[in-house]
Amino acid sequence: MWGAIIIVVALVIAMPVAIMMSGAAIAGVLGFLLKDDAERRGADTVWKDLNT
Repeated sequence: MWGAIIIVVALVIAMPVAIMMSGAAIAGVLGFLLKDDAERRGADTVWKDLNT
């Protein structure tokens, strides 16, 4: 009986928190990489001068 309760608590509380934290880490890395790529691609355009 206690084993089932522990499994349910893990699935309801621990798993969503782990999924959200890993999603936040992936989003941070992806945002850093895409920002760096966008800055390198648009370094010599007029839009870069207008944006700053």
